[in-house]
Amino acid sequence: MKAYKYGVFFLLIFGCLTGFLGAQSSLTIYGIKGPSGVGMIRLFEEPPVIQGMSVRLEALAQADLLAARFISGEAKVGILPPNVAAKIASGGKPLQIAAVVGAGMLSLLSSDPAVRNIEGLRGKTVEVAGQGATPDLVFRRILLSRGITPGKDVQLGYSLAYPEIAQSLIAGRISTALLPEPFATMARTGKPGLREVADIEAEWIKAGGKGNFPMTVLVVDAEFARSRPEAIRIILEAYKNSIRWVTANPQAAGALVEKHDLGLRAAVVSAAIPRSNYVFVPAAEARSSLEALFTIFLEFAPVAIGGALPPDTFYLDFPGI
Repeated sequence: MKAYKYGVFFLLIFGCLTGFLGAQSSLTIYGIKGPSGVGMIRLFEEPPVIQGMSVRLEALAQADLLAARFISGEAKVGILPPNVAAKIASGGKPLQIAAVVGAGMLSLLSSDPAVRNIEGLRGKTVEVAGQGATPDLVFRRILLSRGITPGKDVQLGYSLAYPEIAQSLIAGRISTALLPEPFATMARTGKPGLREVADIEAEWIKAGGKGNFPMTVLVVDAEFARSRPEAIRIILEAYKNSIRWVTANPQAAGALVEKHDLGLRAAVVSAAIPRSNYVFVPAAEARSSLEALFTIFLEFAPVAIGGALPPDTFYLDFPGI
């Protein structure tokens, strides 16, 4: 009877240890389908090699689905819009920004001959997808800096998603829109007569921004980063190398985006990469540009970042990357 009890005891211990080790030996790096995931596409093809750990990549359909996984503790590494990362951290989740991996890539396009610059938007309607998201708030700040009041001097439309905006520009159903890549390239290709009304990055700087505005960040669970610093180093290096490869190989990158089902056609991605702004800026270097963006959220939608600027601990300080 004692032998039986000891056998059961050791089986239970072995089972617990096996489950624990199994949980610790696998890692999913999360992306988001669409343009945000393009910069990391090389990782989908060749996941980082981390000793003692099985690494896989998964792209979710929307940022809020990934946010839920970070909140639950399931996700340890992935990409998010900066404000979403800040809001999660403000709720007490130990989340840190490791790097900015996508910066401003917005185009203000118009087929209206009367719209030649920002001032020409007075009395017009501009389609802007994602009400309350980074493109919307950046554009609002730019308009206000020029003395143009959104909702009064210019109307902002939010009824269409990015692909629908591109198709509506091509079909002539709308004349002016603010679009990110690759949808701006999609619209230009379908309607060569579209003009770029203003340089949004330059206008953002004039409006008080610090360099280009961040649109996508790589975030890590702080406890995971503390316990597995070597794994974080390998992941950061792999991501940085993926962005270098993508920008140098747009045709091959486009093919991989379609192969791994990120929701975009290869030809569109390949054409858009040279116009896009996939970057790798470590959090410590990117902090000023991030805080400039967060300040705009505090002005227009403070709840979207948790009501205050994130603390020092929000920015992962990882020397040598």
